[in-house]
Parts: sequence; C-alpha cells; structure tokens
Amino acid sequence: MTPEPIDVRYQDERIVGAYLLETADGPALFDCGPSTSIPFLKAGLAERGLDLTDVRHLLLSHIHLDHAGAAGVLVRQHPWLQVHVSEIGAPHLVDPTKLEASARRLYGMSFDALFGELAPVPAQNIQVVGSTVLGLDCFPTPGHASHHVSYLDADGTLYAGDAAGVRITPGSFVLPPCPPPELDLETWERTIEEIERRAPGRLALIHFGTFDDVQEHLATLRGTLRSWAGRVEDGMDEDTFIAAARYDVSQVDPELVESYDLAAPYWHHYRGIERYWRKRREAAASLPDSRVRL
Repeated sequence: MTPEPIDVRYQDERIVGAYLLETADGPALFDCGPSTSIPFLKAGLAERGLDLTDVRHLLLSHIHLDHAGAAGVLVRQHPWLQVHVSEIGAPHLVDPTKLEASARRLYGMSFDALFGELAPVPAQNIQVVGSTVLGLDCFPTPGHASHHVSYLDADGTLYAGDAAGVRITPGSFVLPPCPPPELDLETWERTIEEIERRAPGRLALIHFGTFDDVQEHLATLRGTLRSWAGRVEDGMDEDTFIAAARYDVSQVDPELVESYDLAAPYWHHYRGIERYWRKRREAAASLPDSRVRL
C-alpha cells in the first residue's frame, strides 16, 4: 500500500507530514514535525488506532525543526522511544542550544509560534544510523543539509525528507528547499544522482505527499535547483528572486503558491543560495590564482 502522511497541520493543511511505518520491531515514525504540531500528530496516530506510546522508533531525516523539533518533547512523554539520526545530527538533539540559537536568528520573533519548545533528547534514547535501520536501507543524502539521511523500504518507498524536494499534493512543481547555512549545491546534485541510481518506486515527502513519477520528479528538482542557483550567481537580488520564484510556482500550480511558501519560504532559498555562492567566492579569493576554480 502507498504510505499516506499524517498531516501535522504545521501552519496549515498539507504543509508538513509524518509517516507511520511498520517494522520488525513495531511501529515507527519517519520525522515528526515541531512541538507545536504534537496534538495533530497524536490525532493522526489515533485515527490509525495507535497511541504515541505504541510507537517504538522515530526515524529522522535531519534535525531541522519542521522535521524533528518535537523529538525531545515526544521522548519526554514516551521515555522508551528510540530516536534514529545521523552521527552529525545526534549531538544537536542531545544539546539543542546551538540549533535553537541558529533557528532564532533566522526566524526571529516567529520562532515560538512556529516551533514551540525545543527539548533535549536524552543520549540513551539516541541511535546513530548505519547502512540499515529496522530493515530499511539508510544512506546519506546531503545537499539540503550536511547531516541529511534517507530511508529506502523494501517495498520501494524512499522516505526522502527534504533530499527529493518539496511538492505539495496535488501539485506537480518540485521546489528545492535551500535554507542557510548548510546548503551545498554540488553535493545535492550528487545526492539526486544517488537517488536515481537506487531507483525507488515512489518518493514519500514530508512536504507533502507520496509520488510515483520518480524520474520526472527528480528531473524537475534538478532543473529548478540549477535555475534558481544560476539566478543568484548572476546577481539577482532577494526581492526579485522571491518574485521570480513565486512566478515559477504560479505557472505550474497557481493555487498552491502560498502553500509552497509556508512549507519552504521563498526568502529561505535566496539566502541559502546567496550564502553558498558568497562562501565559494571567499574561498576562491583566499587561494593562489593558479588554484582558483569556481
């Protein structure tokens, strides 16, 4: 059966989802949303006949707060919950001080309303992922974030987090979420190639839904990533970039322009891409002329 996301109603419907998986060691969640969405997560579990305490495992794609912000509060409410995360991400769940400070700088006064409490996850509840997790293949999918991982089920479903982009059901536009500070365009291109090599039968996206047209979807993701990166590299300013990005979405899914903005704000992409190119230029400027390569 095609997995359907639990809509955790982050800001609106069909913005952030979580997926319920059945594993050899009982029910598991893939991503969980922020703490502000916990009541909707629990309601979605109840619709499936489960309580939070029935869930044995939480599989995280990465530690950005719209995906993993609720993890610490969920463990506090359910102390037996095991949280699976990359080795790079694990320390920031145990001590989320830097993670919270970074997010507060980015979101300012909106932080608390968007994400709520960011509680630490006890170290004993952390499981660092390897190449397999609970029978799923697990592999690095950096680019959006250096610590991002994805999980491939035996039924062909790739639980992709943000690595395969944002596509809001029932739309067809595929948006590459590019927030600062870890965006790496070259690495993301290699991640897309790796996903293509593994040839999943469907993509389960947190933002938002499950899609079977994998090849077309990934080609569209690659095209948008290159187009938007090129605009910023060529000197487009933030306001113009935002207007252009909104226009791109409107040409494909005019009724979903605001939903895409809620899932991955247009200003995020400009700032992440601008920082990427700026850091590349700074690195190149620090090298001898013979080694400058952009």
